Amino acid sequence: MNLTRRFAIFGALGALLAACAGKPARFLTYDGPEVTRVQVFKGQRILQLLHNNQLLRQYDMEMGFAPEGHKVVEGDGRTPEGAYRINRRNPNSRFHLSLGISYPNARDIAVARAMGKSPGGDIFIHGTPEMYIGQPDWTWGCIAVTNAEIEEIYAMVRDGTPIFIYP
Repeated sequence: MNLTRRFAIFGALGALLAACAGKPARFLTYDGPEVTRVQVFKGQRILQLLHNNQLLRQYDMEMGFAPEGHKVVEGDGRTPEGAYRINRRNPNSRFHLSLGISYPNARDIAVARAMGKSPGGDIFIHGTPEMYIGQPDWTWGCIAVTNAEIEEIYAMVRDGTPIFIYP
């Protein structure tokens, strides 16, 4: 094999490897049934992804540091309860990856304002930094799963998907 041909082969192989390495492993792809609903059961510490009535995936999860009851004001450590939507995604999250939950809604805002306080915001489903692995209910109101699980959830759940958070 002549030298020019070897360089061409090695160059093509290098380009192929670079192309494969261009997409970080944390950005998975998903081509299964559409996730039409996310359900969170706070008391059971379970997050579920459903296609209509079919359970696609189920995950154990952690919540805010004061998990009992509905989130009312900023800093209360509670995870909201009720019907919301996945409304944004953060590929550069401090918590690996994250999906935003549309808290607060108009009612949440009204309740907090009646108390003269802010309802807070920035509630997400996200991964877990190493320092919190094994810690129960450590977030400020978010829903935390493992980093591998948020990679899967991030790939499966689209913006606009309804999320129902139950006590």
